[in-house]
Amino acid sequence: MEEHETNRLVKGALILTLAGLISKILSAGYRIPLQNLTGDVGFYIYQQVYPILGTAMMLSLYGFPQAISKMVIDLDKDGKKRSFSNFYVPVFSILLFINGTLFFLLWFNAEALAIWVGDRSLTDTYRYAAYVFLLVPFTSLLRGVFQGNLYMKPTAYSQIAEQLIRVFLIISAAVLAANHVLGLYEIGKAASLASIAGGITAIIILFVFFRIKKPFSMEKQKVPWNYFVKTLMVLGLVAALNHMVLLVIQLADAFTLIPGLMDFGLSKIEAMEAKGIFDRGQPLIQLGTVLGSSFTLAVVPSISKEKLREHQSEFYFYIRSALLFSFYLAIAATIGLIVIFPETNILLFQDDKGTADLQILVLSVFLSSLAITASSILQGLGYIKRTAAFILIAFFAKWMLNQLFVPLFGITGGAAATVISLLGLLIIVMIEVKRKLPELCFFKYIDWRALIKSSLWMITYIVLIDILIPDQLITSRLHLLGYVLFVVVTGACIFGVSLLRGQVFTERELSLLPYAFLFIRIHKGRL
Repeated sequence: MEEHETNRLVKGALILTLAGLISKILSAGYRIPLQNLTGDVGFYIYQQVYPILGTAMMLSLYGFPQAISKMVIDLDKDGKKRSFSNFYVPVFSILLFINGTLFFLLWFNAEALAIWVGDRSLTDTYRYAAYVFLLVPFTSLLRGVFQGNLYMKPTAYSQIAEQLIRVFLIISAAVLAANHVLGLYEIGKAASLASIAGGITAIIILFVFFRIKKPFSMEKQKVPWNYFVKTLMVLGLVAALNHMVLLVIQLADAFTLIPGLMDFGLSKIEAMEAKGIFDRGQPLIQLGTVLGSSFTLAVVPSISKEKLREHQSEFYFYIRSALLFSFYLAIAATIGLIVIFPETNILLFQDDKGTADLQILVLSVFLSSLAITASSILQGLGYIKRTAAFILIAFFAKWMLNQLFVPLFGITGGAAATVISLLGLLIIVMIEVKRKLPELCFFKYIDWRALIKSSLWMITYIVLIDILIPDQLITSRLHLLGYVLFVVVTGACIFGVSLLRGQVFTERELSLLPYAFLFIRIHKGRL
């Protein structure tokens, strides 16, 4: 029975991981057409409200469901049934109180918040965004119950459907704004309404599963109010924060970048446009981070203190492999994106504004990928509060560095502040990983010579292609798309083949990958 439950847990975790990856790719991808349709100012308006909407989503997808699933498992172990009177109503009431408080705080302070971020016109946008929190109790409770029963499909389906509805409605609003049917500031309101519509869609899907599964009893028992409140307030909020590394960085930018840019000497409209240009880096960082940390997310479900004690050598092998794959993938994505960013900027965002600043910002891909990977390992070992504290430190570091650098250097300072704060986070979490796993010796296993060689091969190739193919041949965005895709794919292949031929991975490590036979053949020089 225990082995069966373990298999269900790992399978369910992989389903949630896949749903999360699809959702993140959608979340990053739709921002590119959004910027194309509404321009840098429209994109700035959206990015000013996105951290709030993203916070509500993290609470409903990760924070509260994780806390509730723990409560479900604990109650099952104690032989206590979950009825409406002793579980659903009390838990829902606590969730409603927490999220209702967030709703009222945001609603009544929307104008003060808009003034604080430097744009009073965002007042109504923040008021619209407040309503998203009122949906969190419904989605969180149902997702948490299903996850506590090791039934992950309702969460996965509702998450993907919620994201699809959001994306469709936001892009529809952007099309209307591009055709001057809606004003640019309506984009922020539309994003909030799209999140509300997505949340309602998720609730409907979850209720359908709830009616089918009926995960409740009619028994009446004493309500453990203190336990419910403590778990939801502490674990719920902390668990959500552990999924918000990039979000908290964007939150700091939303509050500090516009005032800092105006202190730098830009007018309000120039500052809005500059932040829109700066935010072009966010979808690319998100996509790069998904690539750099995706393998680890699949390994994390197998991480626990019990496995560390019982199967130490195997545990260290999996953790080290996860970090190594994340490290090499993130390095490749970061270097490749920096070298090809001038073309990528024009392809995705129609001009080359801010290219140099965004090339600095792209360093965040490597830093955030490895930091998220290391944080995920610490979370798997049970150090949830600690990793949340590290993320808060990164948030305050970013906030203070923005205050210091942006008035002096503009968006260049904002990019440097992001890189430094994420570097600090990475250093802290890697030190903690080393403390908790002293035999990991991660950096000892990096083949620096092969890495430098592979990186130089890739950079040389991309530069040569750029020299050999004249600009006159690329006369449209379609041609540019073909060029960028060709360079990205072939450059990645050159980097990967060089790494594999350089014997940076063992056959056992390569066997963990999909299509392992192909990588092993290259590794052995047979292909």
